[in-house]
Amino acid sequence: MFKSVRVALAALAAGLVFFSVSVSASEVILTVDGKIASPQPVDMSIADLEALGHKTVVTRTPWHKGDTTFEGVLFADLIDHLGARGETLSVAALNNYYSEIPVEDLRKFGVILAYKQDGAYMPVSDKGPLFVVYPFDEHPELQNEVYYARSAWQVRSITVE
Repeated sequence: MFKSVRVALAALAAGLVFFSVSVSASEVILTVDGKIASPQPVDMSIADLEALGHKTVVTRTPWHKGDTTFEGVLFADLIDHLGARGETLSVAALNNYYSEIPVEDLRKFGVILAYKQDGAYMPVSDKGPLFVVYPFDEHPELQNEVYYARSAWQVRSITVE
């Protein structure tokens, strides 16, 4: 009995390590497809996203205590870089959560696709490696369920529609 308990605990620990490990800078973490300039889906790493520049947003969210500092690429810069020509982004997370984000939100509110929280890359176990962050404190009208639902974390893919 003790052997089976030890095996189960070892398997659980291995799973927790997998979900808390940060990704490397060159590992593909995002795939973008749909109405973009490329006829094929585009795979991107954190290094690819960082090369597009970065923006810092300090805001309170319903999921964090107090002000949190997020760093990432301006979402509008990302879709411009990819030649996106759609009106909606269908965002899929690792846990199969989906959100629909109107492209107009990106420029209107300065939404970022964050890869850092409080100076550190975000592990999968804490909403990483990518998190859609609206600047909630800059725009009080964003502090409602509509925009909270658009704030997907553990983002793995985006389809431009």
